[in-house]
Amino acid sequence: MTKTILVVEDESSIAENIRYALTTEGYEPVWCETGHEALATLAKKEISLVVLDVGLPDLSGFEVLRELRKITDIPVIFVTARANEVDRVVGLELGADDYVVKPFSPRELTARVRAVLRRTMNGPSAAGALQSRSCNHFELDEKRHAIFYHGKNLELSRYEFRLLRVLVLKPGQVFSREQLMDKAWEDPAMSFDRTVDTHIKTIRQKLKTIKDDVDPIITHRGIGYSLKEPE
Repeated sequence: MTKTILVVEDESSIAENIRYALTTEGYEPVWCETGHEALATLAKKEISLVVLDVGLPDLSGFEVLRELRKITDIPVIFVTARANEVDRVVGLELGADDYVVKPFSPRELTARVRAVLRRTMNGPSAAGALQSRSCNHFELDEKRHAIFYHGKNLELSRYEFRLLRVLVLKPGQVFSREQLMDKAWEDPAMSFDRTVDTHIKTIRQKLKTIKDDVDPIITHRGIGYSLKEPE
């Protein structure tokens, strides 16, 4: 089945090159010039992956991704002229799957599209994974990519889900940052130590919002993180 790729790029010449490269590789590209148009398209059309420019005329690519992650876990590759580390970290922390800096070759981009689709189609929720698991006030629903805490659904980003999943399945076991990156990221080399710390901090805040009178569920032990066993 032909996969549809949404290209969100306001520069027509760049968009045309991307669309041509995707078409020659057997994909069906759909082009949008603005963030609002992209979100509207995603709401009504089945898309396999989004190639998303950061510098759009209405919303930034980061804003589009924030809105996108509220409704779907669809893979996203950022395309941008911003090469500094801060922007790269922000994009990956928001849940992007890859980050391509302009100028780039169309062949490089299509190779990354193939790689991301291959990884996401064979990720931790592939056949054989647990469909549901209860542990330490948590319920893990693999099929829906959801985690419930004290019966309430946690609104988690892609990588927040993956990180908490690792800790829920191994309560009390201490993981180093490097181990968590290996288990939660498709390409750990694309991540940074502080990316894990940022996600853990956000997860703690979400847990605390649900049950404010318990000790932090995720504990830091100097060398890594663990999920506490119930008292």
